[in-house]
Amino acid sequence: MTQSDGPNGTHRAVVFDMDGVLVESEHLWERMWTRFAADRGATWTAAQTRKVQGMSAPEWATFLAEFSRATEGVESTERLVVDDMIAALDAGEIELLPGAEKMVTEVAAHAPIALASSAPRRLIDAVLDRHDLTGHFSATVSSAEVPRGKPSPDVYLAAAEKLETAPQACLAVEDSSNGLRAAAAAGMAVVAIPNGDYPPAEDALAGAGHVATDLDDVRAHLISRLGN
Repeated sequence: MTQSDGPNGTHRAVVFDMDGVLVESEHLWERMWTRFAADRGATWTAAQTRKVQGMSAPEWATFLAEFSRATEGVESTERLVVDDMIAALDAGEIELLPGAEKMVTEVAAHAPIALASSAPRRLIDAVLDRHDLTGHFSATVSSAEVPRGKPSPDVYLAAAEKLETAPQACLAVEDSSNGLRAAAAAGMAVVAIPNGDYPPAEDALAGAGHVATDLDDVRAHLISRLGN
C-alpha cells in the first residue's frame, strides 16, 4: 500500500542523490572520463562533463566510447571507468561531505530514506558500505536499473515505489541541474544543495522549494518537513 500526502501535507520519506550530496565525487568522474578519452587521443572538456552529468552509466559510457572513438565496447568502457572510481574510493578519495553522516542518520530516524543515484550499482554499494551508511537506507536505486537516466524522473519514481510512498509525499535532495530536473519531474518537493564547482542552471534551480547553504541546513529543513 502506498502512503500519500499532498504538497501541503506532511512529507513521509526522503530520497537523496549521492554524488555531490553525500560524497564529493563529481571531480573524480570528470578525471576518469578525461583520462579515458586522453588515453585514446581525445580531449574531454567541461562541456562534455556538463553533457553527461546525470546520465546513467550505460548512457555516459556510450557517449564516452563514441566521443573517444574507443576500440572497447560500451560495457568495457563503463567497467574501466568504474574500476578507476572504485580504486579512488579504496584510496580514500571519495569521502563524505561535511554534515552528510549526521544528515543521513538523523533524517533516517524520522522517516524512511532512499538513494536515487546516477552511479552504477557496484559503486553505490561500495560507497555506502565504506562509510557505514547502508543500514540507514530502506532502498537504493541506480539509474542504470531504470529505463532512462536523469533528467528523466525514472530513478526517483522507482525509489518512491520501493519506499511504498507516493512521489508527492517525498522530499528529494539534489545538487546538479539534471538531478534537480529529475526530482521535480517526479513530483517530489525538491531541496537543492548547489554544487559550487558545477553550479546548476537557473531553470533547474527554480524547481527547488528550498535552496540550502550546506548539509546542516538541508538536515534541518528535511526534519522540519517530516511527520513525527
